[in-house]
Amino acid sequence: MNKETELMLIKTALEYRKHSYSPYSHFKVGAALLGKNGRVFGGCNIENAGYSSTNCAERTAFFKAVSEGTREFEAIAIVGGAGEEPSELCAPCGVCRQVMAEFCKADEFSIIMAVNEENYEVHTLAELLPYGFGPANLDT
Repeated sequence: MNKETELMLIKTALEYRKHSYSPYSHFKVGAALLGKNGRVFGGCNIENAGYSSTNCAERTAFFKAVSEGTREFEAIAIVGGAGEEPSELCAPCGVCRQVMAEFCKADEFSIIMAVNEENYEVHTLAELLPYGFGPANLDT
């Protein structure tokens, strides 16, 4: 993935962060998911008074993509934090990493954790989910 694509995904994730519904935690997260078909799917976190009903930005983007027929992915950018502007890198939670493992090759899928377009890191899913469990573990 080239730098231009990384920056485009970060910019898109920052835009989706503005749609966050986070009245309880005030921790706003946006995500931009790049399909191998070139389509970008955005997501934001959506909280609920019954906390277990909350959905993360990353899963919102994945579920949107899958519901629209895309099931192969290259990368996701994630920005998040309390307040108006993110101030530190935001890693995906364990549940989101597990959803990523369902659809992505761990050593090929890039996760961009960003504060903004100047301050970010890129890791593979394999780095963030070592010894992950996925569809290949169930093949017989």
